[in-house]
Amino acid sequence: MLFGIINKVVNDDQTSQDVLQDVFVKIWNNISRYDASKGRMYTWMLNIARNAAIDKLRSKGEIMKNKIQSGQDIVDSSVVKGMKTEMVTDTIGLKQVVDGLKPEYQTIVNMAYFKGYTLDEISKTLEIPLGTVKTRMRSAMQLLREHFSK
Repeated sequence: MLFGIINKVVNDDQTSQDVLQDVFVKIWNNISRYDASKGRMYTWMLNIARNAAIDKLRSKGEIMKNKIQSGQDIVDSSVVKGMKTEMVTDTIGLKQVVDGLKPEYQTIVNMAYFKGYTLDEISKTLEIPLGTVKTRMRSAMQLLREHFSK
């Protein structure tokens, strides 16, 4: 699962394997920082993997616009190394909740969470004002927080 999330962001098998190795080292070295009251260990590990993949992309100095799919492709894309994205995210319950959001919220959450876009990059890719992206992201995050705090 961790490799699938990393490869979804990085989009290169060799680089994804390198990042995965780094992620396991980070998890091992930082296990004492895990707080069960804040969430499941699986979710904590997924966040470490996703953040490491995004960091790797940015550290390579690559232009994300050329490396990643268009906004609509992200919404339509469903394959992560032979597994459907729905299957990967369903294991933590995120996909079902995100699917319940308005389509414009879904797109922004998918771009930010799965592809590592910044709000500015989302704005440029979708060709909508940055303020609109920020408002939609804030609203989506509030809805997700409400759902997971129940």
